[in-house]
Amino acid sequence: MRILVINPNTTASMTDKIGKAAEAAASAGTEIVAVNPKDGPPSIEGYFDEVFVVPGIIAEMARAGEMDAYVIACFDDTGLDAARCATEAPVIGIGEAAFHLATLIAGKFSVVTTLGRSVPAIEHNLLKYGLSTRCAKVRASDVAVLDLELPGSDARRKVSAEIARAVAEDKAEAIVLGCAGMADLAGQLSREHGVPVLDGVACAVKLAEIVSALGLRTSKVGGYATPLTKRFAGFYAPLSPGGEKRAGAV
Repeated sequence: MRILVINPNTTASMTDKIGKAAEAAASAGTEIVAVNPKDGPPSIEGYFDEVFVVPGIIAEMARAGEMDAYVIACFDDTGLDAARCATEAPVIGIGEAAFHLATLIAGKFSVVTTLGRSVPAIEHNLLKYGLSTRCAKVRASDVAVLDLELPGSDARRKVSAEIARAVAEDKAEAIVLGCAGMADLAGQLSREHGVPVLDGVACAVKLAEIVSALGLRTSKVGGYATPLTKRFAGFYAPLSPGGEKRAGAV
């Protein structure tokens, strides 16, 4: 089985971290291919950044060719719906994956993310997925995404402190880490706080393996239908749907 894990931002060190977390979670025989677009923002922090990464996600899917499943490694599940339109293979977002798995092991969970500007998007997704009643609170740790890549930064301390507040104040029974850049922190933070701490990258990889192994495909009836053939103009012309068939995407 081959899974393409897409970090939608352009920070290669984060892609490397995400790839290692995905490989650690993958079963024997699963090949992880971790990539990021060459164009776009270095981090995704809020609605404005999200707009500029979706074309890169679709381009990486087309470039990779045939895959058994895809993982979108941005906790906001940026571009997830568009990506599902572009292929029949399963496409799993790390946010949705972590939310669902948290509900299987805890009555209530809290999300600890990076900056406050990311909170509304996560809250919106919880409503969209029908899981808002299971989330006690979405908390911001006041950590910029790229600070997670800086040796010696106090990012981990801030995340840990917010987890402590979530357990004490929200009565959270599990914690979902709200950023792919936190993928390497889950195990240590779980032991430190005595509650399950879920990394969405690992959750998404395991769900991608399961869905693919069951032979399930993305439905093409309704909103995830294959895009209509048309020619895009200018910069987006290479992403035009239809015409020449591209492996892995329409």
